[in-house]
Amino acid sequence: MNRFAVLILTFASFLTAPSFAGDAAFDPKPWLEDLAQTREVFWTKYANLEWAVFDREANLPALFADTQKRLEAAQGETDARAAFDRLAHRLGDGHVVFRWPSSGASHGDAAAPLPCTDYSASMVSMPMAARLPGYEPIHAEHSDLFPIGIVHMGTHAIGVIRIGLFTAQGYPELCKSAITTLNIPSAEPCDDACSQAIDDETGKEFNDAFIAQLEALIAAKPDTLLVDITRNGGGSEWAEAVARMLTATRLKSERLMFVRGEHWVKHFADVESDLRKAAKTASSKDRAQLLVWAREAAAKKRIAATPCGSAPLWEGKKPACSWLGEGFSTTGFLDSADPDSLRGKSWATDAFTPMEFSYREGIWRGPLIVTIDNGTGSAAEEFAATLQDNHAALIVGEPTAGAGCGHTDGGTPTTLKNSHAVLEVPDCARFRADGTNEVRGIRPDVLVGWRVTDGPGRRAEDFASAFPGVVQASEVFRNHNP
Repeated sequence: MNRFAVLILTFASFLTAPSFAGDAAFDPKPWLEDLAQTREVFWTKYANLEWAVFDREANLPALFADTQKRLEAAQGETDARAAFDRLAHRLGDGHVVFRWPSSGASHGDAAAPLPCTDYSASMVSMPMAARLPGYEPIHAEHSDLFPIGIVHMGTHAIGVIRIGLFTAQGYPELCKSAITTLNIPSAEPCDDACSQAIDDETGKEFNDAFIAQLEALIAAKPDTLLVDITRNGGGSEWAEAVARMLTATRLKSERLMFVRGEHWVKHFADVESDLRKAAKTASSKDRAQLLVWAREAAAKKRIAATPCGSAPLWEGKKPACSWLGEGFSTTGFLDSADPDSLRGKSWATDAFTPMEFSYREGIWRGPLIVTIDNGTGSAAEEFAATLQDNHAALIVGEPTAGAGCGHTDGGTPTTLKNSHAVLEVPDCARFRADGTNEVRGIRPDVLVGWRVTDGPGRRAEDFASAFPGVVQASEVFRNHNP
């Protein structure tokens, strides 16, 4: 084919392709089709649909109608994207996100560059208590990951540790260290197996560093521990392991609810298969328990395969069935466990997910204070909720973001047909001891009157003013929760 013919064909395809450019020929029709697809996702995949209707009191039909009007009036792609983003923002669920494709982005690559560029230190910072009078930092080996220090107040010595994220992916240097440890050539692309190996190694180093910092802090002999998770946007299930390191209380986890559909059918099928396989080589006692769990997983699989229509919810009414299926706990079949009884068992992580991490219960066994704010979300909320529900910590600060449970095992992302945006909605929900959805956010036991517009300095000043009362409240809390 000659060059002129190629130009003609290219021009013809340009004339017939749907337009997403910001020009006079902008056609909203493809975007309206994507809106219909988005509505279908909400109808079938959105775990927090009941929360949106009854707690958030969102008028979903009106919200989608407003988005449709904005798309019909849009002058270009920028306006259209803004309409979708506005829909997500007005819903107020931090795990509902439209991820827009970058120009020239490639798809389906078997291998990608080394993943350290995906690691962001944006949430890693010094603890708020570092601005308190009498704060003394402790310089230890891993203070770049978990800053620690002591605040002296009267007869009290309060140990402080900052957790900026509940995942190693906030720390680029850990990624680079893992690549060195694993002898991965930096000049070669990194496939899924390579990325998983790096994630596993960084997770191990991260966990070990936290334990080392906690022990270094305990060696300074504080009488109270303050854990700062303000601005912590979440991370992984490592949050459940960390919570168990910080209290002598044998913690009980939240209930996990799931969206009925293929994603969770596959999940429970995989769990059942893994348990039946493990049972073949297990001791007779373990085999009996594993087969019981396998049958329970099969029962959950049947629930996941049984749909519950969401139509009544769009009218503000409760459906006759349960919109969400009831799973096990957020930590698996066991909501509470002695880790020593599970060590060395190949199936331990299926029974109790914190066993994925090398943790020890009750490294810290004294009074515990946890600071939260409106930047605390997702797995960080799971951490705070679990401690609060078990009366194991005094929670201080302001209500959290209300992100709740996000996506499990890759979640159920949907690529919109025309714009190619990826729509992510939560496929799970965590329910607390009082029966409420964690997406409502964590309410502190002691409220600090921060505002969204307050800068770090002002927040630290307000916290310093409240801190003496927090310490007193911690003493009262401890007396009532020995």
